[in-house]
Amino acid sequence: MKQEKKDDRLVAAVLADWRTAPLEPKLRATLGFLEKLTLTPAEVRPADVTPLRAAGVSDEAIEDAIHACVLFNVYDRLADAMKWHLPGPDGYAASGRSLMQRGYRL
Repeated sequence: MKQEKKDDRLVAAVLADWRTAPLEPKLRATLGFLEKLTLTPAEVRPADVTPLRAAGVSDEAIEDAIHACVLFNVYDRLADAMKWHLPGPDGYAASGRSLMQRGYRL
């Protein structure tokens, strides 16, 4: 139960502002890169991964993060364009709990 509350506080801090949330340097660097990739993809350059590598993020992890980011961005844009029904916060919370239990693999 204590771990759950700690996790909830961390999630709330990240949602409020990931820049000031108590994150490991690897995750903070990755989130900064992914923000740029999402908001200004035409401005992303090879030098943008330098801070990730300096923080200890492997090339494999960088590639995984890019793949996840791109997929979520495509999904969001399709949902907006096609007016797909998306679950509310409770639906996403339930999905998150399920993913934490079973992971992304079937």
